[in-house]
Parts: sequence; structure tokens; C-alpha cells
Amino acid sequence: MAEQEEPGLRKIRRALISVSDKTGIVDFARALKTLGVEIISTGGTAKTLRDAGIEVLEVSDVTGFPEMMDGRVKTLHPLIHGGLLGLRDNAEHQAAMREHGIEPIDMVVVNLYPFEQTIAREGVTLEEAIEQIDIGGPAMLRSAAKNFGSVAVVPDASHYEFILYVMGQYDGALTLELRHELATGAFLCTAAYDEVIYNYLSEKEQEEYVAKIPPDSLEDSDFLNLKKISDLRYGENPHQKAALYSLHRPICDDSSTETIHGVAPAGLLSGKEMSFNNYVDADAAWQLVYDFDELACAIIKHTNPSGVALAETAEEAYGRALATDPTSAFGGIVAFNGYVDVTTARAVVEIFTEVIIAPDYEPAALEVLKTKKNLRVLRATTPEQKQGLDYKQISGGMLVQTRDTHKLRREELKVVTKREPTEDEIRDLLFAWTVCKHTKSNAIVYAHDGQTVGVGAGQMSRVDSVKLGAMRAQLPIKGSVLASDAFFPFRDGIDEAAKYGITAVIQPGGSMRDAEVIAACDENDIAMVFTGIRHFKH
Repeated sequence: MAEQEEPGLRKIRRALISVSDKTGIVDFARALKTLGVEIISTGGTAKTLRDAGIEVLEVSDVTGFPEMMDGRVKTLHPLIHGGLLGLRDNAEHQAAMREHGIEPIDMVVVNLYPFEQTIAREGVTLEEAIEQIDIGGPAMLRSAAKNFGSVAVVPDASHYEFILYVMGQYDGALTLELRHELATGAFLCTAAYDEVIYNYLSEKEQEEYVAKIPPDSLEDSDFLNLKKISDLRYGENPHQKAALYSLHRPICDDSSTETIHGVAPAGLLSGKEMSFNNYVDADAAWQLVYDFDELACAIIKHTNPSGVALAETAEEAYGRALATDPTSAFGGIVAFNGYVDVTTARAVVEIFTEVIIAPDYEPAALEVLKTKKNLRVLRATTPEQKQGLDYKQISGGMLVQTRDTHKLRREELKVVTKREPTEDEIRDLLFAWTVCKHTKSNAIVYAHDGQTVGVGAGQMSRVDSVKLGAMRAQLPIKGSVLASDAFFPFRDGIDEAAKYGITAVIQPGGSMRDAEVIAACDENDIAMVFTGIRHFKH
């Protein structure tokens, strides 16, 4: 019978170590030896440990079988997996282990072949990628994790220090709670590993044999890979807990070479920690400014633009965006799609701003921004503009849709009124349309000369959004153009906007009453273009 121990504690007497990422493994193994742990190891790991003066037992000495087939077969053996899977408190299991000479293995330290890093290399071949598909590693992780009641599984070097601390507290043993937590992480590790392999091979198969699966394909099943970046102070409200996660999880270690774009990995250069709402608003601003090819500045409040502008310099763009609604800009998020210089920084700090986000800053600009202790200064990479999927949780499920990456081209515009828009109006219509895409529906945007004039967002009635945008306008509306994120169901929206002196309208079209809406424009000498596409944002 196995030696009885205090309930929940299992002493670690034998550990199998086989790691691709050898970060910290020598120190960890040496500490295990000082705690009296016998170490079994394989190939390169065994050599690394021996070179460091640590005594190890080769897996081949345990199994009586040599490593073969270029290392493809080494740990897939009953003397290994029996030692992992055998239940310590099951008499039949213990009898079978004695009969077949199977010694228990109490800990498995395994991180997997670097498949993700391999396929990230330029020019890697399918054959090279296949050789980095780990088989024995996931099998050992799963065996040890399944038997967490008796076995500790260690899939990540970040666990080494805490494991040694706990073993030191319990005379070389680990608690059931810790073994359970480690097992859960191991299954997440193998699931994430298999997902990367599946995605890669699926794409390769389609490249070779059929048409490539598009990145926005809605498959029968999906797997969200998340890795916590940091805890946040709270969620949308103080009584809610929150954390920030990256969407693509590094596989079982911290050495992933994948570049994550956008706001989540942005560097906080100065100021307080980001809040949940800061991240939501910063992302809205970041996505908006990068929908423009020209230098742009956006000021966001509660995910809606209070002001957006294009200009030759960042300082001018900020000033023009601020002029749209300086009252709402107080406590807002400011985003630039270009370099922030010191003059721009001085302008931004003149009013209270929660966050400024840009691709980079002049060193002198950073010094100015750092004088405001409550201003969070973010440096972020360009958001991904490629196709993909968006997720929105609802009670009991998840809504999944393709990203709204559509960028309207001039040649797609369809003039439907008697008067055609001028070249200046077309430029403003395209500008207003882009801002409208990033405004909560029902959305109306007034704009003139690459600058927002008024924004009406989130109203239950489109005509109310027309009125709200005009009511909030701090700049003259007369001579501006108007963008609507969806069609006008009635002519009342046009009739209302005509009172303010707008000259042109851009909207999707498609209403049963399009003819009435067009007639309203013709009656007021307003040019109108249809896009044939809408931009609802909920």
C-alpha cells in the first residue's frame, strides 16, 4: 500500500522534467534535489541538467526503451503513464503497479514544443511545423492533470517559485488545492496548443486543396483564447470586478512571438492605472482615428465622438476637434493617429483629460504630459484593420459577427438628387460618414471642412438625433454636410436638417420612402448620396 499522508497533501518524491523552454529549469531542478526529489528527464533537458551538475535518471533507463524516431517516441510508455495515472489510494491500481514494476511519478514538469513560435517564422515549411507538434508533452500533461489528486503538473515556468515555496512549507509536499489549480491550467494549456495547431493546419489544407477559409468565417464552434494581462480596480461601476485580457494566449509559456495590436497591450507611459471604462473609451477613439488615412484627432466621451478633425498638424487637429464641443471634451479621451509633439501636448493639458493615446510622442511632449498626474498616457500599436470576428456576450450565449471593416470609396457613392455634390462636399461627406460609423446609433454627424460640427448619438428617433446634433453644435451648422448611419424612414429628418442650412447628405438609402426623402432634398437644393451600406453601432 502507498504510504499514507496528511489528507490533501502529497509529498513529491519523483519528478519527470522535459521542457523545450529551459528558462529557470536548472534552479528549479536543483531546488527539487535539495528537497530529496528524484528527477527523471529526457534528451536535451537531461543534458542541460547534467551539465549543471544535477543528477538525473534518463527516461530510457526507466522504460528500458531507447528514444527513437528522432525523439517522436520516448515518454509514451506504460512505465511512464502508469506512474502518472495510477491512483495512490486504489488497492487494485497499486497491485497492478507492483506487478508490472511501475513506480509512481509525483510531478510532471513539461512545457511544449514551440509550435506557435515556429509557424511565426518567415518561410517556415509545413514539414518544419509538423515536427514541432508535441505529442508526448500534452499526453503527460493530461495524464498528470487527470490524476491531480496525487500528481502535480507544471506546464509553465512562472509556477516554479511558488511551487518551491509551498513545498518548503509542507516538508516537500503540495496541497490538493494547488494541484487542482495546476491541473486546470494544464488543460487550458493543451486546449490552447491544439487550437493553434488546428488553425494552422486548417489554413494549410485550404491553401493546398480547396479555397482558403476566410478569417471571418463563422464556424460551427469557436474557441476564445484569453490570457490575463492585469486586474483592474473595478468594472463599469465600483461594485463590479474586472480584469484586462489579451485575446490570443501564449501557449504554455511567456515566450510567444505573436504581436498583439491595439489598445489592450498599449504601454502606460504616465499617469494612473487604466480603468475598465478608460479602456472601452480609448479603444473607441483608437479605432476611429485609424479609419482615416490623413492625420486625425478624436475626442471621445462614453464611446461617442464629441469632436473629430483632420489637419496638417496634431496641434491643429486637436484644436479643431476640441472646438466641436469643448464642454463635453472635459474628462474625455483624446486619440491621435500620428506623432504628438510638445505644442500639441501643451494644448491637451490645458483642460482635464482622462487618457491620451497615440502611436508615439516627442520626448519633450511626454515631459509636459507627465506634469498631469491623473492623465493616463498610452502608446499603442496600430489597431488591426483586417477582417475577423467581434464578440458580444448576452445572457446564456455569445453573439458573433464579422468586424465592420468597410471603408467607403468615392466611386461607391450614388448621387440620387438633382444637384450633385461639389468636390468639397464629397470630401466632407466621406469624412462625416467615417465618424458616423463610430457613433452609437441612431447616429447623425454634421461636418464641414474635415471637422465635426455637431454629433447626435444614441437616440431612439433619427429625427431626434438630427435635433440633438444641431442643439449641441458649438460651430455654425450652415454650410455643413450631414451623415446618417442608416436610412431616413421619413422626410422629417431632412426637413429638420434643412432648417440649419446643411448643403449635402450621405446615407445608406433603402427606405420605403426614399423618394419622399430625395424630394425633400431637392426642394431645399440639398445634394444627397446613397452608400448602399449602413453602420449601426449598438
